[in-house]
Amino acid sequence: MNRKPTSGAGSLGTHFVDIPEGLPEEEDDEEEEKEITRKADKADKRLNRITKVRETRRPPRSLNRQVSLETGFAVLNRESKEKDERSVLPRSGRSFGGFDSANRIGLEGRKGDFSMFKTKASLSKQNSLLPSRKDQREMEPHEMTDGSAGLDESVNRSVPAGRYFAALRGPELDQVKDYEDILLPKDEKWPFLLRFPIGCFGICLGLSSQAVLWRALATSPATRFLHITPYINLGLWLLAVAVLISVSITYILKCIFYFEAVKREYFHPVRVNFFFAPWVVCMFLALGAPPTLAPKILHPAIWCTFMGPYFFLELKIYGQWLSGGKRRLCKVANPSSHLSVVGNFVGAILASKVGWNEAAKFLWAVGFAHYLVVFVTLYQRLPTSEALPKELHPVYSMFIAAPSAASLAWQTIYDEFDGLSRTCYFIALFLYISLVVRINFFTGFRFSVAWWSYTFPMTTASVATIKYAEQVPSVISKGLALTLSFMSSAMVSMLFISTLLHAFVWRTLFPNDLAIAITKRRLIKEKKPFKRGYDIKRWTKQALTKHNSVDKDSQNV
Repeated sequence: MNRKPTSGAGSLGTHFVDIPEGLPEEEDDEEEEKEITRKADKADKRLNRITKVRETRRPPRSLNRQVSLETGFAVLNRESKEKDERSVLPRSGRSFGGFDSANRIGLEGRKGDFSMFKTKASLSKQNSLLPSRKDQREMEPHEMTDGSAGLDESVNRSVPAGRYFAALRGPELDQVKDYEDILLPKDEKWPFLLRFPIGCFGICLGLSSQAVLWRALATSPATRFLHITPYINLGLWLLAVAVLISVSITYILKCIFYFEAVKREYFHPVRVNFFFAPWVVCMFLALGAPPTLAPKILHPAIWCTFMGPYFFLELKIYGQWLSGGKRRLCKVANPSSHLSVVGNFVGAILASKVGWNEAAKFLWAVGFAHYLVVFVTLYQRLPTSEALPKELHPVYSMFIAAPSAASLAWQTIYDEFDGLSRTCYFIALFLYISLVVRINFFTGFRFSVAWWSYTFPMTTASVATIKYAEQVPSVISKGLALTLSFMSSAMVSMLFISTLLHAFVWRTLFPNDLAIAITKRRLIKEKKPFKRGYDIKRWTKQALTKHNSVDKDSQNV
């Protein structure tokens, strides 16, 4: 290359380098054209047609043969920066949902349109809201440039489990991180059904488990001296049934009108475990039914009705844990995974109540095996698993539920609070104490309906303590049973009052459910160097290296 310094030989002024008129890619294309010309001499017309098409696709680039190094850097950096700015979507929270961005072809002006999450079978106008095939072909280059997925890809395809951990934060992974964007508008109030999460069944879990607790307090010999009236159990049971019916009807309507949102909740690593909750609540209500309403021996059809759907869902989830690729247990394990295990022990208790002891033993074995796996996975946090966010600490109360329920199930099946039952109970008691002393785990987080699911582990531990006090009657065991029962009931009362205030006074119980509106991949990716600019930077670096080496040689001479 020729070099023309503006000053003396040893100066560090502006340097000029020779840059070929055509880039390497263009030179390769010219060689290919020459080969085609030699091989196809008889096809001159066709060759000319191909050459014309290529010339129209590749506009001529006027570039002087001799360019200043500093000038080339400035120009190419400016060009690459302008291209990156054009390819990045503005992170306004409305990139998709508000439809006021010019980047969405055919969807301008549709502010607050939530059709993308509606059930397609129930919408006659769904196809009219989607871009046509011609528009999609025009959008493809832009989508490949900015890394964002199209409307169909973002909504209809499942979001990877790891994406939820990367994009969300909060006690239930329900808050979007600051650098993330969503598919729906953030500054508008969404329809009620879209804002109604599956975590609302946690309210039913808390109330139905309280019905079981107060039935045990009213009928247990260990607490007979309290003379607790059975009407408390009756009132709590009726309230739990009413809440379960209301929540179930509302969520069924969500499944009908916004099935896409339900699918996203199913793929959520935390909320998928709450799909077990309705059937666990039904089994709790069967176990906690007032003696005046329920027969002494329940009909087996009750167990089949409630345990059947639970068992099929369990096969699906446990199969994913075992061989589910990115959804295997070490990738999606979180404390709420215990909710999918507790149902086995509650189902074992109900099977024993209906007289099917072998089915009860089978469910207890399945539940205990998976409890050990979940417990060990969460306890040692395998290096291959996703990092558990700090805000997920409150759900550690789920650790108490499984061993407490296992203790009660073993006592119900064998009608004795023997060594194995006490072992499970003592494990639950130790975990309970270890969480109570860490008050900071449960502070600094906003209230949400999912906090209700943290009450039934406390209630289950209280019922197990009452059964332990029956087998080991003493002042300490009875005092412990009363203390844990009081703490559990106080927590449920506080949450019930908070729920009423947030629902009817402050009207903040159901904010926009941002967790279901995350994109499949981040809309803004790291900027990669522009290829043409990268080539010139490489040539510049080589020129500077040669210049320095020539200067050193000249000085040595």
